[in-house]
Amino acid sequence: MTNTRTTGRAVTVVIGAAGALLLWAVDTWSGTVPAVRQGDTVQHIGPAAVLTAALVAGAAAWALLALLERGTRHPVRNFRIIAAAALLISLAGPMAGIGLGSRLALLGLHLTVGAALILGLPGRHRC
Repeated sequence: MTNTRTTGRAVTVVIGAAGALLLWAVDTWSGTVPAVRQGDTVQHIGPAAVLTAALVAGAAAWALLALLERGTRHPVRNFRIIAAAALLISLAGPMAGIGLGSRLALLGLHLTVGAALILGLPGRHRC
């Protein structure tokens, strides 16, 4: 992988995480604190959780794309199909949010990171 491609992918992962963190800050500033119910407890989603989840998702997506580039004929198309399916599955997570505002905030976080990774990681390749 070229140095430019590596840099571009790293920037994409960081931009996805930064976008999610910015959205979290706007939601929190507007009075919506994302929170989920886990059993009998309520867990508020803080900036560290948002940043960690986004960076882990970015690293996993990057690894998937790298594997597909080494072993498939149409890596970008395959990546986008698999990543879109993973994003759709991940959207079940926000349904654990407490209240409509929290669910929408969590949905926005998932979609922000997912869109950045699906669109940005492959770069300017055709499917």
